[in-house]
Amino acid sequence: MTLIIGPHLSIAKGFKKAGQEAVSIGANTFQFFTRNPRGGNAKALDPVDVEGLRQMMEVHHFGPLLAHAPYTLNMASASAATRDFARRAFTEDLARLEELPCHLYNFHPGSHVGQGSEQGIQWITDILNECLQPEQSTTVLLEAMSGKGSEIGSRFEELRAIIDGVTLEKHMGVCLDTCHIFSAGYDVAAQLEAVLEDFDQVVGLHRLKALHLNDSMTPFESHKDRHARLGEGSLGEGAFAAIVSHPALRDKPFFLETPQEKVADYAREIEFLREAAAQF
Repeated sequence: MTLIIGPHLSIAKGFKKAGQEAVSIGANTFQFFTRNPRGGNAKALDPVDVEGLRQMMEVHHFGPLLAHAPYTLNMASASAATRDFARRAFTEDLARLEELPCHLYNFHPGSHVGQGSEQGIQWITDILNECLQPEQSTTVLLEAMSGKGSEIGSRFEELRAIIDGVTLEKHMGVCLDTCHIFSAGYDVAAQLEAVLEDFDQVVGLHRLKALHLNDSMTPFESHKDRHARLGEGSLGEGAFAAIVSHPALRDKPFFLETPQEKVADYAREIEFLREAAAQF
């Protein structure tokens, strides 16, 4: 089985260019922001560029790509204006993804900023129920968070509560971020099997559609979101070797969000993960 692994790449120069960068470092997928991560505008799609990406993915046997919503998207905000932006951006992104060879859309559930997680979850599910369409081809992924501040989604129970509130539940899934969940109190370094069992019981492993691979600059259960290169943080290289080779995970797409100076620097981590997965 070929490991599906790739980095987060910029699409500023086009999707085809991003695909070429992925191939150059031994990747067979990549993640990208649907629009400026700190802003609101999305660049118009170029049909020629999109077709170029589609052909490249076929030639190089790419796995699923992962689109990432902007950080400014907060469905759980107490601000009606912020929630309205989230609703509009989400709707636009889902429509654009129907034109791309990408059918996974990841977003941070949001922060309730004082009004409580129950109300925040209600607003999240309200917007999802407005935006999701029966005919869409995209699966929307809730990203598991570290629990800093008033973030929603650091507990598996909160992710399940959101899913349970969505009418079109079949269009929902989860993306586990190793730095986030380790920082949230799920020890994927020392107790991977127990964490997966917990996730399966609460959310269901069938809903796990992607993983972000990041080491953590901060200790276990620190509730911080500080990514580190693989093996240079609190999890250690062994944790990632175990993750990519685990029977319940090894066929999932993995996406690196490790801090690198340039795209080529991801090549070492991709090679390490491929070698680790090949041993099992």
